[in-house]
Amino acid sequence: MKKYCIAAALSMACLAPVAQADTVLGLYVGVDGWKADNDGSFSDNNNALQNFNFEDETFVSYYAALEHPVPLVPNLKLKYTELELNGSTVLEDTFSFNGTDYVVGTGVNSVTDLSHIDYIFYYEIFDNDLISIDLGLNAKQFDGELVVTGTSQQGGANFTEIEEFSGVVPLVYGRFEAGLPFSGLSVFAEGSFLAIDDSKVQDYQMGIAWEFIDNLAVDVAVKAGYRSMVLELDDVDDINTDIDASGPFAGIQVHF
Repeated sequence: MKKYCIAAALSMACLAPVAQADTVLGLYVGVDGWKADNDGSFSDNNNALQNFNFEDETFVSYYAALEHPVPLVPNLKLKYTELELNGSTVLEDTFSFNGTDYVVGTGVNSVTDLSHIDYIFYYEIFDNDLISIDLGLNAKQFDGELVVTGTSQQGGANFTEIEEFSGVVPLVYGRFEAGLPFSGLSVFAEGSFLAIDDSKVQDYQMGIAWEFIDNLAVDVAVKAGYRSMVLELDDVDDINTDIDASGPFAGIQVHF
């Protein structure tokens, strides 16, 4: 999926005429590094959620956004977020996954791959040199995998179960940015949200950016802040999760 997102960004870059960036097309590409503190639980659809002690890890996000002047047609942003969690626990109660029962009192390891692509369609509601407001919809697409390894009750030996899942979660999207005149500095907040029935998904970040290159050909900014993601998925392709990943991030963005 990383290769897919990078290829999409490069193909979009080929469409953007640099000399007329903001008059015809505007292309934004960027990369963020995210140091996340992770915790939570998961299960398949036939069993109760099992808590795991997830390691704190650093993840990477890539994104590309294409803005244009065509009326009524939304702008497009693609964002790939790496989110592979490594966890472990000692079972205090019965835990079953994908048809395998694991022995109470033994250790179980897991790999929870919730990496995904955001397909964001948005409109610029307000945009000038000081304030920008975007609103739209986000289709968050998961192509994930859950791996559980532990002592099986059936055979008494280590046994690994792997369950793949996929699904698209629709979210409301918004972004706000306010600049400080003549400084190159700005503050921003961006997020996608859903709360329906037993599912709750929120993915937001806020921080400060500094545009240290600003000319007719290209703008370059560095940014830093805080990102939080909550994934309470209820029966997405027979998978349930209650995952919280939050922590500081830093990145760079180029605007053609």
